[in-house]
Amino acid sequence: MKLLAFNGSPRKKWNTATLLEHALQGAESEGAKTRLFHLYDLNYKGCISCFSCKRIGGKSYGHCAQKDDLTPVFKAVEAADAILIGSPIYYGITTGESRSFLERLMFPYSVYDPERSTLFGRKIRTGFIYTAGAPEQAVKERGFDRNAQGTEQAMERIFGSCESLFVTDTCQFHDYSKYVSTAFNPEEKKNRHDKQFPEDCRKAYELGARLVSKVP
Repeated sequence: MKLLAFNGSPRKKWNTATLLEHALQGAESEGAKTRLFHLYDLNYKGCISCFSCKRIGGKSYGHCAQKDDLTPVFKAVEAADAILIGSPIYYGITTGESRSFLERLMFPYSVYDPERSTLFGRKIRTGFIYTAGAPEQAVKERGFDRNAQGTEQAMERIFGSCESLFVTDTCQFHDYSKYVSTAFNPEEKKNRHDKQFPEDCRKAYELGARLVSKVP
């Protein structure tokens, strides 16, 4: 089994990346091989709507025709058993790098055919880990979780399954006194992080294990 994870945060050692690392550890506990990609290290753009992946008889049918740093990544996806995308929430949705990656990942396999929902040749498991500095109540009131549902449904339709983990009220800074952040109580943030984040990491570990576990 092989799990590929994608960090859609520009930070490599913070909430999203840490949760993904725990998810990979969970997958490895089930004997899976894992690999983590940091999307902000890769040079690419979103879908350019060339439709080469849809052209009948075209050499790129079912595959993205753009040649950039995502080209070998998509080859790795086709050999993977599970994929996991992690991203912080920026203004109600995943980061720009994450959205561009998802456009490129999903569109070549999407098909305008009522008799067929995907060009991906088999079913694999997929998942998302989202992080948000806002508390859980604000996330729900502002619809951040609902914003993600359309993408998750598309992932399920294309790849076969999708599940997600939403981690809220995360710490954005080590030292809140250095930034304009009076909307937050730094002490409450720290106390909650010390108590809750280890539990969130446990959930991420379990998610990684589930994505590669054998179906009973």
